[in-house]
Amino acid sequence: MSLKLRIVIMGTPGFAVTILNRIVDSSHDVVAVVTAPDRPSGRGQKIRKSEVKIYAEDKGLTIFQPLNLKADEFINQMKNVNADVFVVVAFRMLPAVIWKIPPLGTINLHASLLPDYRGAAPINWAIINGEKRTGVTTFFINEVIDTGDIIKKRGVDINDEMSAGELHDKLMHVGADLMNDTLTDLSNGKLESKNQTENEGLALNAAPKIFKEDCEIQWTNTLKTNYNKIRGLSPYPGAWSVLKSISKNKNISFKFFDCRKTNMPVPTEAVGQLLEANNGILFPCSDFYILVVELQMEGKRRMNYKDFLAGNSIEDFEIIKEP
Repeated sequence: MSLKLRIVIMGTPGFAVTILNRIVDSSHDVVAVVTAPDRPSGRGQKIRKSEVKIYAEDKGLTIFQPLNLKADEFINQMKNVNADVFVVVAFRMLPAVIWKIPPLGTINLHASLLPDYRGAAPINWAIINGEKRTGVTTFFINEVIDTGDIIKKRGVDINDEMSAGELHDKLMHVGADLMNDTLTDLSNGKLESKNQTENEGLALNAAPKIFKEDCEIQWTNTLKTNYNKIRGLSPYPGAWSVLKSISKNKNISFKFFDCRKTNMPVPTEAVGQLLEANNGILFPCSDFYILVVELQMEGKRRMNYKDFLAGNSIEDFEIIKEP
């Protein structure tokens, strides 16, 4: 006989909302939602709620927003809800005093096929590294991040044109299905888990947090490297580079969101020179041109190449050559 689980869900972004919604629609009880505190955001520093909080309010769910996960008040709140299991999706690292509370454990959903791509940005790094396949994993949280016993995995293919945003959305829905299956097995007493194997015949990749310096495009790299980096950082945080404006005699930062590979070789004399094409702007890499279709100039809105060229001359910009 299936157990109707009492579940606390911890998460913050839209990725977690999809999983939360799937559990709310299931036969289980979501007894509380834990999410990030409201914070000021944007130019006006308006106070913004997390996407999880907005959803939880709409559904009338009990919400906790702790500043300190180790605070006695929060620990007592988590004990008093009498949950059977905690579910964590895109949230902060939990202290042991919290994840040890529920009798059936604390289950995390990670956007990679563990043990590969442990860390904060598995979706971005999978594309940046040119992977053809990734997936989602449910596992029990333990003392070391992303190393707990694996419950279930489900793989997805990465096509050559997929951006990080597109892969994010695909994994979000596959992850909702996987978490639902995981909780079904748990409620039926059929859940099995196994230790993570460090070397399953492959070298493991890391997925550390991405900083601004990690996002800079080096045009001396190959087309393949830059192509994977642009789509692996699109739409967020965005690959960037600094170009020189000849007319203004200043350097201007650009972000790149959509691009295409070409088989056009870059002649030696064209290094640093941009070209206008019928379907985009050609940027020279170390071997071939990459076609940029969507970009954002510093201080301007994100736009397609046609809108950019309507107000700018491509001859006015050049890649800053390496010293």
